[in-house]
Amino acid sequence: MLSIHDASARIQAAVGRLPTEAVALRAADGRILAEPIVAGRPLPGFANSAMDGFAVRAADLPGTLPVVGAIAAGARAPAELAPGTAVRIMTGAPVPAGADTIVMFEDATADGDRVTLPAARRGDHVRAIGEDVAIGELVVAAGVALGPGELTVAAALGCATVPVARRPRVAILSTGDELVAIDAAPAPGQLVDSSSYGLAAAVRAAGGEPTYLGVVADDRAATIAAITAALTADVVVTTGGVSAGDHDHVRDALAAAGVTLDFWKVAMKPGKPFAFGRAGATAVFALPGNPVSSFTAFELFVRPALLAMQGAARTTRPRAPVVLPDGYRKPAGRAHVVRAALTRDGARLIATPHAKQGSAMQSSLVGCDALIEIAADVTAIEPGATAPAWLLGAA
Repeated sequence: MLSIHDASARIQAAVGRLPTEAVALRAADGRILAEPIVAGRPLPGFANSAMDGFAVRAADLPGTLPVVGAIAAGARAPAELAPGTAVRIMTGAPVPAGADTIVMFEDATADGDRVTLPAARRGDHVRAIGEDVAIGELVVAAGVALGPGELTVAAALGCATVPVARRPRVAILSTGDELVAIDAAPAPGQLVDSSSYGLAAAVRAAGGEPTYLGVVADDRAATIAAITAALTADVVVTTGGVSAGDHDHVRDALAAAGVTLDFWKVAMKPGKPFAFGRAGATAVFALPGNPVSSFTAFELFVRPALLAMQGAARTTRPRAPVVLPDGYRKPAGRAHVVRAALTRDGARLIATPHAKQGSAMQSSLVGCDALIEIAADVTAIEPGATAPAWLLGAA
């Protein structure tokens, strides 16, 4: 069986980049930038005042000067300031030619049409042209997810549209005779298809567009037909039926539908019965049926692949060591991926593993901040020692 990290590397190497499209900046929140944004104009585009006060020449200070006018924000082409004079100026207003300094209103003593000002340094409280961003400067690199900060700067630079990767279209297909719709009252032996709701939300959070194709019964022909229909998407995610039981038809159905499997099974718990393959340009992920297993497999394998398809510069969750106050013990052979909540103690992250770590214990997904990796060859983490973890609360 492959290790978690080898499986992830093989998936990353296999998935392709999606085409680029131009979207309006107002619709670009969360999208992955496909090409860098390079400044075509300076920020600010004109010298302006950082304070309410008086625009003057530093060489005329200290002194009492006549106030020859006022400049408000939005004013255009103010007259050049003559030596030995001052002009009242508001925050953001253009600094007139000839002025090189702003003295704050609080530091001035006004007397009619004259003002007494203290000494000041040349350039005080003046925002120079290009002080923030110079023409030709790289402002946002390709592969960055556009958030509020990036959108603000892009707007200031006049980027009405931005080039981004197309969102991956993800088909979600659940399998299993035991699964019923959310509005059905489960009979004994039946379960609500809960995984599909979490997976759809996870797809959207990773920038994809999920389409739920419903539940397929444990029937070989029906499973082949459903997978074949789903292959029009960029990505197919199935849940259940990927083990080796008498009613597990997904592996066989994938092959029959034209999917070439890259690998099957990963040396991890939960999530061992996981398969990845391709059918043309479509990536196919066969996840285990248990909700916690499918959640874990999605986080470790599908989410990074969706981000890679969009050209994201960072595809994996941040990693950090976390402290396990009570330690952890397990047999050798498979890595354990432990769900935990985190608290901070100064520079340390303290992990509290959920008490219910079974792959069907869906309540353990609530408040899950981290997935702790206990390596396959590790059998014991001593109390108070650390283990590496993927931090789910960080993008």
